[in-house]
Amino acid sequence: MDFLNQILRIPLDQLPYFLITLIIAFTVHEFSHAYFANKFGDPTARLQGRVTLNPAVHFDLFGVILLLIAGFGWARPVPVNRDNFEKPRQMGIIVTAAGPLSNLLLGFLGTMIYVALSQFGILSMITNEILFNAVHNFFIIFNIMNFFLFLFNLVPLPPLDGYRLLEDIVPDHVRIKLKQVEQWSILIFLIILIIPPLRNVTIEPLYTGARTIFSQFTSFFIMLFGG
Repeated sequence: MDFLNQILRIPLDQLPYFLITLIIAFTVHEFSHAYFANKFGDPTARLQGRVTLNPAVHFDLFGVILLLIAGFGWARPVPVNRDNFEKPRQMGIIVTAAGPLSNLLLGFLGTMIYVALSQFGILSMITNEILFNAVHNFFIIFNIMNFFLFLFNLVPLPPLDGYRLLEDIVPDHVRIKLKQVEQWSILIFLIILIIPPLRNVTIEPLYTGARTIFSQFTSFFIMLFGG
């Protein structure tokens, strides 16, 4: 147990909440990519069984382990063939943005439910301390992690969605140059992981941003529900 506490970024007592959160967040994220790609005429993801809410087909083991150890990671990318789109760039942007936006929506809905449970006294009705803490901790982790995944996936490095968005926005000659750095993406992430000063100015601000978004949405819903 001590060994696991040393290598995991996530405290062991909070690990179940993180795993449940990742199952939901990664599954909805990748499903959103696959759903819109199929809707716009690209059957690639559907033919590989990715237009589904089955978590097993979306998980990337290395990405999940990295998230638990380093605080950042990813699911198994959905294959998309933009040549099948009627308008490759415009539809490609929508398909790519659907993933991060799904995490923003999950965090938004999760925060609304959490505040509603608190404001209407439903949480206070839970007299069992263990159950109360479990519900409270789950919602906090679920919401902050979804807001973090929203921000993290907008980082313009492969294999993240921010990079795919950048590809669809920039001119063709810039896109060709971007292709040349794709092979270095894993190395870049490992460097960020190994060198704390780099992590402090790259990954940590995203967690700060996620907590800020959660706080702002919480304040909004408290006001909305008359708190």
